[in-house]
Amino acid sequence: MSQDPTETDGDLYATIFENEKVRVLEYRDTPGTRTHKHHHGDSLMVTLSDFQREITVAGSTRPVPLAANQVQWLPAQDHVGHNVGTTDTHVLFVELK
Repeated sequence: MSQDPTETDGDLYATIFENEKVRVLEYRDTPGTRTHKHHHGDSLMVTLSDFQREITVAGSTRPVPLAANQVQWLPAQDHVGHNVGTTDTHVLFVELK
């Protein structure tokens, strides 16, 4: 089974740009949404809204509050995300190939 987020959660992730060096994914969800387990390669995450999530990586769950207009480096990982806040999530992932 593929762990590409555009396949595991195609209703939440959309590829908005791709070339031989990067892929840019747009992610949107609403409060209560939970993703299936999926994989992101090394990437930059650009938050476009304020939101609160829980992220489960390797069986460990932790809270992740994020503010709009932030850029963060994310090492490659498999995870499950859950919007536990009261606001919609809007994020861009710039995945390196």
